[in-house]
Amino acid sequence: MKNIYVFMLSMALLIPNIVNAQGCDEPSTEGVNVFGFFQPRFEYNQMDTNDDTNTFDFNRARIGVMGIIPYDISYYMVLETSPSKNDGTPYLLDAFVTYSRYDFAKISVGSFKSPISLELNTPCHKLHTINRSKVVMQLATPDRDRGIMILGGADTTLFQYRVAITNGTGLFENDNNKYKDYAARIVMNPHKNLKIGVSYKYGKSASKVEGASDDERTRYGADFQYKKGAFMLQGEYLYGKDVGSYTTGGGCGEELELHTGDVKRDGMFLMAMYRTQSNLQPVVKFEYFDSDKDLDDNTEYCTTYGLNYFINDWTKIQANYIYRAERAHEIDNDIFMLQVTVKF
Repeated sequence: MKNIYVFMLSMALLIPNIVNAQGCDEPSTEGVNVFGFFQPRFEYNQMDTNDDTNTFDFNRARIGVMGIIPYDISYYMVLETSPSKNDGTPYLLDAFVTYSRYDFAKISVGSFKSPISLELNTPCHKLHTINRSKVVMQLATPDRDRGIMILGGADTTLFQYRVAITNGTGLFENDNNKYKDYAARIVMNPHKNLKIGVSYKYGKSASKVEGASDDERTRYGADFQYKKGAFMLQGEYLYGKDVGSYTTGGGCGEELELHTGDVKRDGMFLMAMYRTQSNLQPVVKFEYFDSDKDLDDNTEYCTTYGLNYFINDWTKIQANYIYRAERAHEIDNDIFMLQVTVKF
């Protein structure tokens, strides 16, 4: 614990010197727009064996194009080039075409983020903490898939919705059975400061066990966001039931890890933040995740203490300390991270 505090202090002292030195964005004009962002990161991992690790890497490094084709057609394509992803091999992350003649029923076809979850659909360069919550990373996977989506509404309307029909196999595999995954999220805007959302997903996939029935997966979710002035409060709950097998991992287009057996899982997060006039934004996030609800003392709790500094509209620095507590037997596995995001 002492070593990680030393690293935190050292990095905090460096911040002033550094300062002195999908969801997806939408195209605003016709023609081709080149855009992207990259996130160099330092990470210190405390290990229970006292063999702590630390490294510099790239959390994400993305470049893409988007634009509008007359009339009512837009396109969006992004490559992930971070050497930390997919064994360092660049790959197609998002690629979809949208017909947007009607605001209440736009149609997108291609590969895109699953519509479920508030935090999943927060753009990666706009996340309030460096990492998404564990429950989102585990139960909203695969976070990207290939298919068709219908969406409508805006922040100024009472309701917003997204409904998608996808393969259910993620970015790197074609569909392996006759079924499709169905996912939806509806957001209600009852007040200018408040948003309330619900999510649902159901799908089947061919079993990896020869002769076995198709695997089934079901997801339910609820979320809210309250924002007034410089203060924001967000919360989200997700529940998942898997029959036959289940997956872990799969965030940001990474490959899924398969496990056999039935499982019920759930978790939530609650996060508060306040942006000061000096462009500093303290953030506190509490979360829990139960990786198997049929087992006792299986819940993991995490508290993230963060500080964001917005240098300008395109650059921000984030510092996060993640305190991790296991219900059955707590071990030394806290994490400190420092990340710079530059958008162009």
